[in-house]
Amino acid sequence: MNPSDRAKFDELWQVHQAADWPGDLGSEEGPLMTLDTVIGGCLTYFFEEQHLDDQRVEILRDCLAELDVLMQDFPEPATEYFRQLQFLGVTLLQDYS
Repeated sequence: MNPSDRAKFDELWQVHQAADWPGDLGSEEGPLMTLDTVIGGCLTYFFEEQHLDDQRVEILRDCLAELDVLMQDFPEPATEYFRQLQFLGVTLLQDYS
């Protein structure tokens, strides 16, 4: 990631952290909370350590795949929140492909 992209990535992460939790998630709220926590944890680790270890890379890949499946029938406010989380995770993984 070049310095300009990294600055945008950092800014988007800050915006996401300040975002309100979307409501109206129905029966998927529990699994989505877990995915949000785990993906957010991987992102936090990256920002603190400036890298991801192999275990976190695999965890992030698995969580993003699960999130992709769950996101198929979201209401609009939830879609925006989780698409942003998904974008952050996918963008981070590009450096670990």
